[in-house]
Amino acid sequence: MKLLYFIFSIITIFISCNKKSTKQTTFNNDFIISFSSCDNQEIENKMWSEILKNEPGIFIWGGDIIYSDTENMQLMQKNYEKQKNDSVYLDFINKVTVLGTWDDHDYGKNDAGKEYIKKDSVQQLFLDFLDVETSDIRRNQQGVYFSKDFKIDSNSIKVIVLDTRYFRSELTKDTITKKRYKPNTFGEGTMLGNQQWKWLEKQLISSKSDFNIIVSSIQFLSFEHGFETWGNMPHEVEKLETIIQESKAKGVIILSGDRHIAEISSKNLPNIKYPLIDFTASGMTHSYSSFKGETNKYRVSNVVFEKNFGLLKFDFKNNSVTMEIRGENNTLLDSFSQQY
Repeated sequence: MKLLYFIFSIITIFISCNKKSTKQTTFNNDFIISFSSCDNQEIENKMWSEILKNEPGIFIWGGDIIYSDTENMQLMQKNYEKQKNDSVYLDFINKVTVLGTWDDHDYGKNDAGKEYIKKDSVQQLFLDFLDVETSDIRRNQQGVYFSKDFKIDSNSIKVIVLDTRYFRSELTKDTITKKRYKPNTFGEGTMLGNQQWKWLEKQLISSKSDFNIIVSSIQFLSFEHGFETWGNMPHEVEKLETIIQESKAKGVIILSGDRHIAEISSKNLPNIKYPLIDFTASGMTHSYSSFKGETNKYRVSNVVFEKNFGLLKFDFKNNSVTMEIRGENNTLLDSFSQQY
C-alpha cells in the first residue's frame, strides 16, 4: 500500500508540474491584441515568432485554424492535433493567451452553415484544441460563441467571439454573374440564430468596457466581392448595426478573417460618435497572391495579399487604437489609427 501511495504521489506531482499555467487576464502595461486566420496545418507557419516580437497580450484565431473539409472525425482530430502539436505553436501558446472562433474549413465543410451534420462532434474537437475546460459553458451549448474581459490597469476590453457557422442559414448562389453568392431576399435567413443574437445584444448592452472587440470569422463591412460576407444577409447587417448603436457600447471594433487578404474598412453610423471598423487579417500560411482588385466602398487601407497578421495597439490615455497589418519578418505592411 505504501508503494502504491508513493507512486500515486509522484504521478500527481508530475501532472501538476506539467499542467499549463492559466494565462493572466489582468495586465499592467500597454495592451496589444494580435489576430489572424487561415492556417493550413500542412504548411509551415512562419508567423508565430514574428507575432511574439510585438509582445501581444492575447492572440485571437479568426477561423480556419486547420483545413479539414471532412465528415471523418478521426481525420478531423488528427488534423487538429497536427496543428496543436507543432513545436513552434506549442511555444507560442505557452507565452500568449489564445482564444478564437472557427470558420468553414475547421468547421468541416467549405462555406457550410447549420446544415453540416458533424458540427456537434467538431465543436468538441475545436474546444479541445483551444484547451477549453470541461466545465466551460461552451462544452454544453450549441455553438462556440463566448466573451472574455481583460483588465489593463483601470481600463478594460471585452472580447466578444461570434459563431457565424453553427446557426447560419443557407446562402443564395449567384447564377447570373461570376460571383459565388448574391444577397438573400431581405429578411430571409439568419447569421447567428435567435439564441446567439439575444446573447450578443446582452453582451453589448451590459458592457462597461472601454473597447468592445467583436470577432466574426467572415467580413462584416465588405460585401461587394460575392464571397461569404454578412452582406449576403443585409437584414442581419442592419440588425447588428442597430444593436451597436442602441447599446451605447464604447469602442466597438470588428475583427474578421476568411479572405486570404488583409484590409481595414470603416463605416459611419448615425447614432455613435466613432466609425465602425472591420479589420480583416488573413491568411497566415497562404494568401490570395493572384489578387487583382475588388470593390469595397468602406475600405480605408491598402489591400494586403501577402501572408499577414493583424495587431491592435490600444492607447487608453488618448482613447485611440492603432491597427497594423504585418507580414513575414514582422514587416509593417499598412496601418490605420482611429480616435474613440
